[in-house]
Amino acid sequence: MLLPELVSAQLLSQEPPVSALEGIRRLAGYETRFVELMQSLATRHGLTLIAGSHPVAEGSKIYNVACVCLPTGEVVRQPKLHITPSERKYWGISGGHTLSAIDTPKCRIGVLICYDVEFPEASRYLADDGAEILFVPFCTDSRQAYLRVRYCAQARAIENQVYVALAGTVGNLPSVGNLDVNYGQAAVLTPSDFAFARDGIAAEADSNEETVLICDVDLNALQGARDGGSVTPRLDRRTDLFRVVSHLPADFVPNGPGDGPLGGQPGES
Repeated sequence: MLLPELVSAQLLSQEPPVSALEGIRRLAGYETRFVELMQSLATRHGLTLIAGSHPVAEGSKIYNVACVCLPTGEVVRQPKLHITPSERKYWGISGGHTLSAIDTPKCRIGVLICYDVEFPEASRYLADDGAEILFVPFCTDSRQAYLRVRYCAQARAIENQVYVALAGTVGNLPSVGNLDVNYGQAAVLTPSDFAFARDGIAAEADSNEETVLICDVDLNALQGARDGGSVTPRLDRRTDLFRVVSHLPADFVPNGPGDGPLGGQPGES
């Protein structure tokens, strides 16, 4: 189950109007209760809950962090890596420095928060580490902004031969700076090949409507497309010409297989 980026922002509707920077710090104060709630929901219902994202304060810095709550009670945190100009300007958000695929009871997944999906190297990194589904919680304020996320997510599904699920905020928060207007449309996107829906869309909700979208995906079809689809971009990559190079911290411990990209030489994938 996937929730939107900054899904907890509506808590600010109960606070007196403040500046955007003060608002995001107040929201960060709910972190412990927010994570405990999401963790309890995941264990109670026996599901993997990608709990959107929530601001996290660490010293003088604030990060935008997605909590992946597993049915075992484990919580894996994935910070947003790429920060938009408005996030930096209004909220003082800093970009995180870790990225890893996450093992769930169903399959290996990756989480890219909104703007992160607009950078192809992040998705390629996760796909190379075995992710079969990329989850993209997002928060956008216009159709143009939403379509940037949507079109990039579709491209990531095609080039990496993975499923990509999107969930975003809708509605208005008039008294909350930089979150007053929201536009979203949930969707599950697929590689554009014969094993999937002909438009590359497994399912989508109505635009800008508060909706729960339910969708089944076939991981066997995904593997079949990777091995012998109409096109096989995972197999046909020119690694003699191009490679993804990462610069994760030297002490970062990967949550992935030893033969994955994180198990190679430090700083390379």
